[in-house]
Amino acid sequence: MSELRKRGGGGDPDSTENISDKETDGEDRTGMTGEGDRDSKPDTDTPEAPPSVDNTPKVLNKFLAGLSSRWKNWWIRGILSLTMISFFFLLIYMGPVVLILTVMVVQIKCFQEIITIGYRVYHSYDLPWFRTLSWYFLICVNYFFYGETVADYFGALVQREEPLQFLVRYHRFISFALYLAGFCMFVLSLVKKHYRLQFYMFAWTHVTLLIVVTQSHLVIQNLCEGMIWFIVPISIVICNDIMAYLFGFFFGRTPLIKLSPKKTWEGFIGGFFSTVVFGFIFAYLLAQYRYFVCPAEYDSESNSFAVECEPSELFVMQEYTLPSLMQSLLRLKTMNLYPFQIHSIALSTFASLIGPFGGFFASGFKRAFKIKDFADTIPGHGGIMDRFDCQYLMATFVHVYIASFIRGPNPSKVLQQLLVLQPEQQLSIFNTLKSHLKEKGMIPAAV
Repeated sequence: MSELRKRGGGGDPDSTENISDKETDGEDRTGMTGEGDRDSKPDTDTPEAPPSVDNTPKVLNKFLAGLSSRWKNWWIRGILSLTMISFFFLLIYMGPVVLILTVMVVQIKCFQEIITIGYRVYHSYDLPWFRTLSWYFLICVNYFFYGETVADYFGALVQREEPLQFLVRYHRFISFALYLAGFCMFVLSLVKKHYRLQFYMFAWTHVTLLIVVTQSHLVIQNLCEGMIWFIVPISIVICNDIMAYLFGFFFGRTPLIKLSPKKTWEGFIGGFFSTVVFGFIFAYLLAQYRYFVCPAEYDSESNSFAVECEPSELFVMQEYTLPSLMQSLLRLKTMNLYPFQIHSIALSTFASLIGPFGGFFASGFKRAFKIKDFADTIPGHGGIMDRFDCQYLMATFVHVYIASFIRGPNPSKVLQQLLVLQPEQQLSIFNTLKSHLKEKGMIPAAV
């Protein structure tokens, strides 16, 4: 423990800002007098996490040895970025199921990176049950969200498997019971000299679950609407990140925000225009293929997941009359577009103007705890969370956008709810629906 304490804090080990296990008159030191004095202190007393380690491959370091640190970092980021993009395309080729599993792996790694910072900063290695409870809550929340996804999007699979029908019927009760068991274990684990620290870490875990797991669930829901709703948002965030970096690297002169001193207005503006153009073209390319636009559904006949459908109006070419200003610039009165291309402009605008604030938020978090990166998983890029800080915010926007402007009533969800009813209830609904359709003239009155 002494080794961990030396690594974890940068200030005086007995200071009240450096949360410790010591007691004064039976209470936490952080709960004693001097509250006003502590609040008036600057953030320089905030406990620090250990500095990240440079894990750049030796071969790459040797190859780039003659370059300045600025250009060396440029090449490392570039090579690793191209590698990750290539791997991303490979995952897309492998299909939606592999992508869902990848999202789960990324989510677990992001959770581990944030929780580990909490462990190190607040010296919580010796808190009873805490590591176990943190991961237990992660399992509980994932069980709840993934169960909701299976129930919402894969009704045919649920009807095929008897155990799944039971789990879906009582899914929320089971999820609540699992969480309640963890909650009781946490209360039973409370130790007098650790009260405040234990509640700090309990809150830390739940905020991490909210940021990481909840938004990962939205990523998967977007994916289930069709891979295009997953690929385009992720790609435009990547494009904005790359183009803002390049414009800032070569042309950046004016600082953008104090939280990220290396961000410049030149990079921000250049990234915006580049991303809108890229998103518009990329949306056109993907909208042509059913593989990307069809929702992932379970095919009970082939016992596999399929992405075959009749494309919706969003992905059918239509003719649009251009505004007068664009007519004069392009010398065209009309243009054939996929409606999804117009939506891609809204997605690209959000990714360029609002998405970076996810990165600024992450920068503020890292500055608060005096760390450079969330981890050192990817050389030149930091941890997985460093790459996904903007992606989670983007996924939430896409989910809200689909629910607000794209998605109507979901027939498959209604059908799935009907199939779990008793036969008498199903027959009653059938007769009501038949009478309604007769009144509308949709079916002959003699039927």
